[in-house]
Amino acid sequence: MIDHPAADPDPSCKGNTMRISTLTRVAATLSVALACAINPMTAQAAKPKPAPAAKTDTRIPPLIDDLEKRTFDWFWDSANPKNGLVPDHYPTKSFASIAAVGFGLTAYGVGAERGYITREQAVERTLATLRFFHDAPQNDSEDDATGYHGFYYHFLDMESGKRFDRAVELSTVDTSLLLGGVLFAQSYYDRDTPQEKEIRQLADDIYRRVDWTWVQARKPLITMGWTPGGKFIPHDWQGYNEGMLVYILALGSPTHAVGDDAWTAWTSTYNRTWGEFHGQTFLNFAPLFGHQFSHVWVDFRGIRDAWNREKDLDYFENSRRATYSQRAYAIANPGTWTGYGANMWGISASNGPGGLVVKSGDKERTFHGYTARGAGLDYISDDGTLVPMAAGGSIAFAPEIVVPALEEMKRRYGKDIYNQYGFVDAFNPSFHTKADLRTGKLVPELGWVDTVHLGIDQGPIVLMIENWRSGFVWSVMKKNPYVRKGLERAGFTGGWLDEAQPKP
Repeated sequence: MIDHPAADPDPSCKGNTMRISTLTRVAATLSVALACAINPMTAQAAKPKPAPAAKTDTRIPPLIDDLEKRTFDWFWDSANPKNGLVPDHYPTKSFASIAAVGFGLTAYGVGAERGYITREQAVERTLATLRFFHDAPQNDSEDDATGYHGFYYHFLDMESGKRFDRAVELSTVDTSLLLGGVLFAQSYYDRDTPQEKEIRQLADDIYRRVDWTWVQARKPLITMGWTPGGKFIPHDWQGYNEGMLVYILALGSPTHAVGDDAWTAWTSTYNRTWGEFHGQTFLNFAPLFGHQFSHVWVDFRGIRDAWNREKDLDYFENSRRATYSQRAYAIANPGTWTGYGANMWGISASNGPGGLVVKSGDKERTFHGYTARGAGLDYISDDGTLVPMAAGGSIAFAPEIVVPALEEMKRRYGKDIYNQYGFVDAFNPSFHTKADLRTGKLVPELGWVDTVHLGIDQGPIVLMIENWRSGFVWSVMKKNPYVRKGLERAGFTGGWLDEAQPKP
């Protein structure tokens, strides 16, 4: 028997940035490196060891090389070439996600370096994107705007570029993820050509326009967002999660910077989720995307803020421990879900088969749709749905356990979960009930399988693969003066920050 609840129960909805499912996500969202080749047969360490810096001569397993290209292709094929907007999901019809645009802008540089596309193609697509965001209407109207005060609406219409729906919020974190790509473009396209000069100027204008002080509704913290009808969302960014990038960019602004006390306030709640979970002691955030998103653009190896120095670890090591913790959780498998194990793990925000309550005898199991799945001290939301991005986006932190996991997923289920754009967003080997599914499909012998790829999940896969194999995105971002300034104002010292600043 199946019960259909009115909405997906989400134990993580505590004002965090958790997105809900396709149109439901629109209506309900408040924006809730091994350097050398690894041997999957011998890299089954139970405890993490310090990871050496990535090197450009790393031998890459065939699957990872293939996965990077296929995932890049998703961004290249799905984006609207006229305005650069990238869909939230694809290949089905979708609205645009500004966060996905940020990942896409960065992926184009990777594509140019890898030879997937020419630099000229990357320049053309990047220019179209930046011109759109530079010129798109910024005002306080309900329906005739793309953004306001330099920020942008979370979801936009793929063609017009305007706010997709009145339920959609002006999102501070999704704007920050967009800006990660904008600033990457500013630092990557450094040649003395009219087109690349224009990219640099447009990027600068877009970033300078963002009024970070305006979104300090409850100083010194930064609110999650704003809507014309509801005004400021009554939740602020407090650590630890993907909001770290919000504060770094807000501190680095040359025009509307927040005060130093913003970072102090951001880190002041860390101790709520500092502790041991499945054999690792770290700063917890249940879904793995929170340990990945900021790291796409910022190399946290060897740089430390005051909190890092107190705990004697950097945020890179923290993410490494979080990755190992998730693997250990899957091995323990407290929910007794099908398939979980040493090389079959990874949960994060994703699509799913629900919301459904499946009853079998005296047992009852709830399966969610899109929700912020995760496992940590802060909460556990686990319905047996596995998310390849959860592992793939952590490849720079712990390749010795990530690569075997991705290889096992493809070996076991590849014909159903691996296609021209890499891994589908999610799959659930525990769900076999025929039902009116919101998304995805049932596959005999496997279970529920998603039929789309999400931009915010594709991004960490392709970009963190590249950071692992070459450090490329990180090296580009180290040249950006705004990112450096933001880190320095947050109190980060050491590592590459103590080196002479590369020329922008």
